[in-house]
Amino acid sequence: MTTLLVTGGAGFIGGNYVLRTLEQDPDCRIINLDLLTYAGNLETLSPLNGDDRHSFVRGDIGDATLVDELLAKYQPDAIVNFAAESHVDRSIDGPATFVQTNVVGTLNLLQSAKEWWQSLPADAAEKFRFLHVSTDEVYGSLGPTGAFTEETPYAPNSPYAASKASSDHLVRAYHHTFGLPVLTTNCSNNYGPYQFPEKLVPLIIHNALEKKRLPVYGDGKQVRDWLFVQDHVDAINRVLSSGEVGEVYNIGGMCERTNIDVVHAICDIVDDRRPDAEFGSRRQLVEYVADRPGHDRRYAIDCSKICGQLDWHPSVNFEAGLARTVDWYLENQTWVNHVRDGSYQGERLGLGATQS
Repeated sequence: MTTLLVTGGAGFIGGNYVLRTLEQDPDCRIINLDLLTYAGNLETLSPLNGDDRHSFVRGDIGDATLVDELLAKYQPDAIVNFAAESHVDRSIDGPATFVQTNVVGTLNLLQSAKEWWQSLPADAAEKFRFLHVSTDEVYGSLGPTGAFTEETPYAPNSPYAASKASSDHLVRAYHHTFGLPVLTTNCSNNYGPYQFPEKLVPLIIHNALEKKRLPVYGDGKQVRDWLFVQDHVDAINRVLSSGEVGEVYNIGGMCERTNIDVVHAICDIVDDRRPDAEFGSRRQLVEYVADRPGHDRRYAIDCSKICGQLDWHPSVNFEAGLARTVDWYLENQTWVNHVRDGSYQGERLGLGATQS
């Protein structure tokens, strides 16, 4: 049985990773370490209740004692690191938390992994992997043409992106300095089930359902490459099983869309699923608001490396994936309501109101 230590496995991408990996691989066991901050949710993992292949541990990747204990107890074949503060608007309001988790926390995880890996017998050490999940935001912003490749120089523009860029560099350094067998993935914008509702897609879905205003930053012409989360999960496992140690793999959905096009598409799907002839189209709810400070204009991923070398390709196009996503939220309102009963109630974040 393969044992994975997954950090941040109660969040959006991490939770989808845990669910899908255990569904697809009956011979996999996952030790799931998550601090359960605002974006972590144990309800996401409820389908695994009673499954002894999943062990949840509440804790911080910055807790060296705990991480060392988990490594010694469970002897994982790999660490898959999703744990991160990941919301750009929150990083504008409070950047220090992002540095603490994404930089200092990743450093602690790397140090514990290195010391444990160095203690392993030669055959186990050779098989061990540390896979670090990152973002295309580390590359900065593109003009109207071109795409990020694995060789694109880093130019992070938000505190979130800067903290992730720092963690990426630490991962690279631990490979080149100490020989730790690392892999790094940089993904484009994810969407799909279980996403925290302050992100664009779920926020617009919820507001459209409730006929609330649909805030669109600036002119809405910012472009993102959209990646269905289950395609992302499959790509991570392909990299984990077949990727070359020390390499970086960009993962994209090959689905560039402007933000306003995404909002309009969601409105149309909600209108179809929950029609209201008297109210009319949800598109009338769109309200352009002041742009996010330092908002990157365009991201696009060139994922030819993972496609060509590891034979991975996105399987879900944007239109189909978005319809599946809207349907999931419509069918899982209990999950949504429990998340929204907490501290986040759909208010605007990222205006720099608080500093830390």
